Amino acid sequence: MGISRRLLYFVILCIVGIIALYVLMPSSSGVDYSSEVKPLLNKKCIACHGGVKKSGGISFLFRDEMITEGESGHIAVVPGKPGKSEVIRRITHQDPEVRMPPDGDPLTPEEIDILTRWIEGGAQWGEHWAYESIEKPELPPYPVSAGNTESNTDQWGHNGIDQFVISRLVQEGLYPNESADCASLIRRLSLDLIGLPPAPDLVDQYCANPGEEQYQAVIDTLLNDPAFGEHWASHWLDLARYADTKGFERDAHREIWHYRDWLIRAFNQDMHYDQFTVEQLAGDLLPNPTADQYTATAFHRNSMSNDEGGTDNEEYRVQAIIDRVNTTWGVWLGTTMNCVQCHSHPYDPIRHEDFYTSYAFFNNSRDEDTHHDSPRFRYYQGPDSLQLDSIRNFIRELPGIDEAQRERTEASIVQLLHTTEPKVHPHYFEFLENSAHGDTKTLVMYPEGLVKLPNFLIGQDSLLLISFGGVPDGGTLTIRRDKRDGPLVSEIALSKEYRGRQVFFPVKPQPHAADLYFSYTPAPDQGGNLSIGWMVFYQPPYDNFSDLQPSLTDILNTRGVKSVPVMMEGEGKYQRTTRVFERGNWLVHGDTVQPDVPGVFAESADEPMQDRLDLAQWIVSPQNPLTARVTVNRFWEQLFGRGIVETSEDFGSQGSVPSHPKLLDYLAYEFMHTQQWSVKALLRQIASSATYRQASDVSSSKLEKDPYNILLSRGPRVRLSAEQVRDQTLAVSGLLSKKMYGPPVMPPQPDGIWSVVYNGAQWVPSTGEDRYRRAVYTYWRRTSPYPSMVSFDAPSREFCVVRRIRTNTPLQALVALNDPVFLEAAQAMARSGSQTSDSVDENIQTIFQKAIFRVPTGSELQQLEQVYEDALADYQDDQQAARDLLTPQDQLLFNSVPQETPPPDCAEKDCAELAAMTVVANVILNLDAFITKE
Repeated sequence: MGISRRLLYFVILCIVGIIALYVLMPSSSGVDYSSEVKPLLNKKCIACHGGVKKSGGISFLFRDEMITEGESGHIAVVPGKPGKSEVIRRITHQDPEVRMPPDGDPLTPEEIDILTRWIEGGAQWGEHWAYESIEKPELPPYPVSAGNTESNTDQWGHNGIDQFVISRLVQEGLYPNESADCASLIRRLSLDLIGLPPAPDLVDQYCANPGEEQYQAVIDTLLNDPAFGEHWASHWLDLARYADTKGFERDAHREIWHYRDWLIRAFNQDMHYDQFTVEQLAGDLLPNPTADQYTATAFHRNSMSNDEGGTDNEEYRVQAIIDRVNTTWGVWLGTTMNCVQCHSHPYDPIRHEDFYTSYAFFNNSRDEDTHHDSPRFRYYQGPDSLQLDSIRNFIRELPGIDEAQRERTEASIVQLLHTTEPKVHPHYFEFLENSAHGDTKTLVMYPEGLVKLPNFLIGQDSLLLISFGGVPDGGTLTIRRDKRDGPLVSEIALSKEYRGRQVFFPVKPQPHAADLYFSYTPAPDQGGNLSIGWMVFYQPPYDNFSDLQPSLTDILNTRGVKSVPVMMEGEGKYQRTTRVFERGNWLVHGDTVQPDVPGVFAESADEPMQDRLDLAQWIVSPQNPLTARVTVNRFWEQLFGRGIVETSEDFGSQGSVPSHPKLLDYLAYEFMHTQQWSVKALLRQIASSATYRQASDVSSSKLEKDPYNILLSRGPRVRLSAEQVRDQTLAVSGLLSKKMYGPPVMPPQPDGIWSVVYNGAQWVPSTGEDRYRRAVYTYWRRTSPYPSMVSFDAPSREFCVVRRIRTNTPLQALVALNDPVFLEAAQAMARSGSQTSDSVDENIQTIFQKAIFRVPTGSELQQLEQVYEDALADYQDDQQAARDLLTPQDQLLFNSVPQETPPPDCAEKDCAELAAMTVVANVILNLDAFITKE
């Protein structure tokens, strides 16, 4: 039986009414806070209503500040009620004097609609995409290929990366390139994984049988090459702001290369990134830390220090701590925390106080901007190492103590021998009479000198270790409590034998903090000044400690011990209180704060945090939404020339949005959970993808639709880093030394570059093999870095640099044509090439193929032949010019290059031909195809 007509009309009327109601009602759906509302607020509102300024008492940075009453008595946003929200009234007002924003164009109707619908929907405060927890996304299915596609999309790919990439490409009407040719692919892979061109036999083997199994074998070979660690350490050194000098005006030498060597070993051993992180941020706080774990903490001792006379040690200590906060958040969390030092973040929900809760993690470190970079970890070797073992054995055989006390005793003594901490530095003292601060470095007491160590707690310490400079023959150093003639704490008979040594003296324990007065009285009829570098108050860990003191004194006074600046935590009486700096001024203190992460990340921090170890463990916890994303993006950037998030230094709301958000989360999830933070596993995954293997050729349609290769429609084509340009040049010429580790070297650089003020240091070019070592070993002076690397965009490393911005300048071509390193490489290539054949064409082809791993095209060969003929004619007319080009002739050549060099009186014909071929090699080393990977 059919439905009655009246009932049918009623149903239709209801449906039409519902549809009309739905259409006429303002929609609150479809507004995404992270992608639509937040960018709009940042663009139009935050400048006046954010972390820096709160005009009218209104801020759009935090929801609770947005929905409360402002100075006008109105509420900016009333959730669910746009008509009662002051922000809607002001952005739609017709009067320009009232309408917001006051400067710039008014909001468009579309922008007003977004805010209106957002408020109507309850003004929900969404999470910025980078702060959302990382969940493993499902792999998108391969698109079914159509008849007009450029490739078989349903067959393209090698792993999950490719599924995300091809899905996006097809949506945009693009298709991937075919794989690069075998030689280009292996060259790219080698430059990416080890920073050097591949060995020719590696290319030949793969190209003879270019299968998947063979490709994976090449990846294995490169990942296991010791050059892998050198290459990836070079990238990390920018993040670590590594340099061999301290910075600022004097920019004095700093011995810190042990950290660089630790870094190379860590990458080669594939130290997993979570451990890699913890050891660098807090290796000293791990149980029974090893020498390597101490060395790792030099990451944060790369901060600059200023030992120029007259500077304030506390001011520059504070600067170093601020640098550590900014560096930690930038390197691991992609957050511009430096914006928060003086005020709340202008664009992200991080409050001014949050900077100082992070500051509190680092504020107890024992370094204090001293000239000797204390604390330093000393490496005992040879006889000293045997003596240290003897001391350990002595402790292990001590009678009458249990195992726990034995372990504490050994740890206490070993730490003292390796670090001589915690030190009391000269700048702790007040100079009362006949005393001075010697060039901000030493405590100098003249005859009858008096100084005060204010409010110091000796506690149970009963020994005082003093590092002496100048010591007069005879006299007395007296320490009293409370006043200059107060109770005696210690009386030390001085001897000239103490000069330049560290010596133990007894002191009386003092249960309460007090002012300590140090007075120096010379021997009768004797003068002379007393100079003290530092002192350590020490509590012997067991009775009869005097039995061990001579051995400790011997080893502490060993000369020439290698060391590295490290982090150490101040405990007990050496702990500091952290207060907020009002407006970032370190002299104006506000509220006291405790170590913690910003409130926006509070849910990812399960337990209260106290020290750097807690911070490091939170950074690499699976609950942290940033670290894995930031890290995989940085490695992706190194391989593709551009990150999935282009602003790899900024994952905040002002940074770039990801080009492939789900791919980023897929890589981050895999990195944490499947690969267990293995960097080599991550690099293998990326390098194994079909996305990575694509040829870099670009069609006109791709250039139009994807000019910057954001969609990954082709393989990467980018200029090599400064280090790679140099290293590749030495490698293809046969000059590159494979020597690893050790102190930095000084390869040739133009005269006059190293102009040093207040510092007698000189650039002394290294000789022999050190002249041709990899760039990672080059001496790095902050105020004048190695010039050819600066030309190719290397930073000065005064501060952490997360992303180098590539430039193309004429200066780069001038460097590649004229720098001594490039000229010597060209000479070496000309010599080796000239020995392969009597044919000029064949020699040019040999040199070209060594450099670029392919034969030159007919046009390229013709142009290079013309270069040779023109140069030959010039040098035949000017033999002296040929000889000048071929000098220096006394340098040792390595590896595959014959060690014979042309004699100074070479025959005119030979000199001219060799000089002409050198010019050809020099041109090849300057080609775009050579200094890029493509």
